[in-house]
This record gives sequence, C-alpha cells and structure tokens, in this order.
Amino acid sequence: MKKEKVLIVGAGFAGIKAALELCQDSRFDVTVLSDQEEFRYYPTLYHAATGGLRANATIPLSTLFKDLPITFVKDSALSLDTKAKIVKTTGQQSITYETIILALGVVTNYFGIPGLQEYAYGIKSIEEAERFKAHIHKQLIDEHHPDMHYVIVGAGPTGIELAGVLPSYLRRIMENHGIANKNIHIDLIEAAPRLLPRLPQDASRMVERQLKRLGIKLYLGKTVQAETADELLVSGKPIRSHTVIWTAGVTNHPFFKDNGFVLTKRGKVAVDTYLQAEDNVFVLGDNANTPYSGMAQTAILDGDFVAHNLKRRADGKEFKSYLAIKPVTVIPAGEKWAAVIWNKLRIYGWLGWALRSAADLKGFHDYESWTKATRQWLTEYGTEENCTVCAAAAIQ
Repeated sequence: MKKEKVLIVGAGFAGIKAALELCQDSRFDVTVLSDQEEFRYYPTLYHAATGGLRANATIPLSTLFKDLPITFVKDSALSLDTKAKIVKTTGQQSITYETIILALGVVTNYFGIPGLQEYAYGIKSIEEAERFKAHIHKQLIDEHHPDMHYVIVGAGPTGIELAGVLPSYLRRIMENHGIANKNIHIDLIEAAPRLLPRLPQDASRMVERQLKRLGIKLYLGKTVQAETADELLVSGKPIRSHTVIWTAGVTNHPFFKDNGFVLTKRGKVAVDTYLQAEDNVFVLGDNANTPYSGMAQTAILDGDFVAHNLKRRADGKEFKSYLAIKPVTVIPAGEKWAAVIWNKLRIYGWLGWALRSAADLKGFHDYESWTKATRQWLTEYGTEENCTVCAAAAIQ
C-alpha cells in the first residue's frame, strides 16, 4: 500500500502532536524536520531558569519517537516550493512531501531597540534559561553581592512567572554563597497600562496585588528605549542593571515572510477553515492566524485537528472545519500561587497553583503515556545547578 508522505516542519506542541497522531496510522509516512533534538515544554522554562531540572522543561525527541515509525531530520527549513513539493534546508538537503505541516513557532522580537539583543537575557529556550542562570551565579561569585536591579521587561505570562519565583530563588542561592540577606530589587516593566493586557482587568489586578506582596516594583505604561552594559533606559530614565531579562516580544518565524506566505496585520499566516495556507500546506500553532494562536493548548488542538482531518481524507471523507476553543489561562505568580482564568471563572492562590500542576501533568500526557508523563511531571520537585557551590548545598 502506498503511503502518503507527510513532512512536519517544527518540533513544538503542534508539530509533535500531529506526528504522534499520524504515525499510528500505517497509511502515512511521517517525517519531522527540526533544528532541535528536544521538545521544549515552554510552560516550565521559567522553572528551569531558576534552579529547576532541565528535564522538567525538555523531552528528547529520541525518547518521544522511540519505537515509533517517525523519521527525524535534524536541519532547518530554508525554502519551500509548493508546486514541486520540495523543502530545501540550510544543510543543503532536499526533502519531498505530499502534504506538509508547518509549525515552526515564533522568534524573539527586540523591536529594533538598541542594545537589547547584545545585553539582555531571555528564557524562551533551555539554552537561554541556562545562560541567564549562569550569569546570576557568576555575578554572586565575582562580586559577592546581588545586582542593584534585576529587571524583567514584559508583563505577559512569561514575565509574570519569572517575577514570581525570582525573589525566593535569589535568596536561596545567596544563602548558598554565604551572602548576608540583602534587599533584592526586582523591577517589572510593561509598556501597556496594566499587567497581562490581553486578560480581563480583574485578573490583572489580582496578579498585580500578588506581585506587590512579593516585593516586585512595577513600571506600567513605560517603554524601553535602549540598553547598555550598565543600564536600561526606560521612558527617558536610566535603571542601573547588569541583569535585564527580555520577555516582551515575539514575532512570526521569518520562514513565512521569506517564502511569500500571505500574512495578516498581526504577522500571522492567513489560513482557511482547515488551517491550510494553500492545498496540502497546513500552518499550525503560533504561526497561524487563529483566534487563540500563541497558546500551548491551541497548538495541541491544531496538531490533533489536522492529523484527524488527514485520516478522514484517507478514509474518503471530507475535512471537518476548524473550531477555535478558548483555552484556560493559568499563570503562576510565586510559589504555590497561580491565577486561573476560564471565561467568567476565576481561581487564585494555592488552588490555582494545584490546577496548574495538574495541567502540566495533562500536558505531558498529551505526548507520553501516563507512566512516563508522571515521571516527567515529578521532575518539577527536583533542582539542578551547574554552580558547584549550589550543587553541593542541594546535597546537604
């Protein structure tokens, strides 16, 4: 029996979900193309950046694909010829397909602000998280005191999550390094007039109240203008800092602009009711212009939706139309505290945190068996430090 060749570009939430669903059907020949050898579980990257286990935020693709009929190609997509149905890669490979699924994720956007790309830290990948963590420890070893200001730019979910855990993490590693308890100054800067500008105002107020309880200083309605090695210029005023973490902006992957896709004003790819940019070219997750694009749950839904539609077509049935589902938003803001927003429902505090923890378990199970997902979920309670001082303290 001839198999349909499906090429999936991208190893994020949407791409991996589609691959795992399609590989179970012998009518499909599934290939995954990605420059990453790990699946990144983005909701816990902030945890990895503050002393948590790397394993809590990543799963090797070799583990996910073990004993499954999935071909993995480590490379980056460069160009797409939809007529010839060929993808060319930066490694000078040519990969043919019959159906292609594009789920490349987003890239950091510095909005052309001088100095940010050179001096700011990020936590959008495990490599960025580890670089940030290494900087904090080196600073304590070299200078034997914390930074004057730890500045987080961007009060979306990632910025809020990091701001919530950073105070306790800094206090813990200062104690490990024998540094006397000093006041830690953590600033959170947001260009919008409130935190979490895409969420309801009442939720923003509750999260703001929680961050203030943690001692976070908020700069709302303020814009970053430049960064140097020693300071950040914010709305005309300098903030002295050697630790600026940029969580404020992302933009669609340049692959789509470079290959002539139709983009909306939001920079997302225009897709039809089946998530196609054109026949047999599906665009998923953060890349697609759908109502809740940018959310992990949306990406998972997209991958599952397209995989099942391809199975329907193989059965001789028509595609079903895409139905956007509003995801539940869960935002941690400190140890054992989270905000849950689902339509009109609001849950704050410890119960919110428990629901977030349960959501992570379910999130891992979207890709692994319950046994493996549970093991992955339990890594939340471990610590991992490359700093020898902190590693030794964790053993004691």
